[in-house]
Amino acid sequence: MRLAVLVLAAVFLAAGASAQDWRALNGAEIEHALTSRSLQYDGARQDFKPSGKTLYDAGEASWGNWRVDDDEYCSQWPPNSDWVCYAVDIHKRGLDLRFVDGQGNFTVGRYNDLN
Repeated sequence: MRLAVLVLAAVFLAAGASAQDWRALNGAEIEHALTSRSLQYDGARQDFKPSGKTLYDAGEASWGNWRVDDDEYCSQWPPNSDWVCYAVDIHKRGLDLRFVDGQGNFTVGRYNDLN
């Protein structure tokens, strides 16, 4: 238990130390960053169509919808009708986007066409 706490503390400290490497995007910047783009995540890929459709493929393709509300990226995945929204940050190098939920959990995707 003590080791797990120490490991988690180290992870949080490392994440905090690199916070200055990320910049929050506003709504227009999110739209520009995602429209007609493709991101690679750990084990999955997501394409963002200008029509508001999004394709997520982690070995099996799943179509959903995306939009920008205020300064957040929002997605909806049928059959669920709920929209879930995330703040979006960009890394200072411009290759990675970070999607942050309301609890501070995040997922990082890297542009497929800028590697």
